[in-house]
Amino acid sequence: MKQIYLYAFFLMAMLFCATPATAQISEEATPKELTIEGLSVYPNPASGEKVYITTKKEKPKKVEIYNVLGKMVLSAQVTGNELNITSLESGIYIMKIKEGNSLATRKLVIR
Repeated sequence: MKQIYLYAFFLMAMLFCATPATAQISEEATPKELTIEGLSVYPNPASGEKVYITTKKEKPKKVEIYNVLGKMVLSAQVTGNELNITSLESGIYIMKIKEGNSLATRKLVIR
């Protein structure tokens, strides 16, 4: 009986002394996201054929739109400020907008 308590005590002592395993996070794995200055997406909720995306710098933008399941439903290069959304059905979408090295994410509702 003494041996069982000794083994149990030894096992508990080892569990408490062991250091927990942690993953190392490198700087490359988590890039710093630069936000887009003066980003505006309108109208939101959208009911027409176009959505307007304006920023302070007005550079060309790469826009990706995902549905709520995470599937990309639209990808476009926008040089002005108009994005054609006629191919999208009513619903809630996530817009990923990239302008130069800057990146932003916005919710888009289409009625």
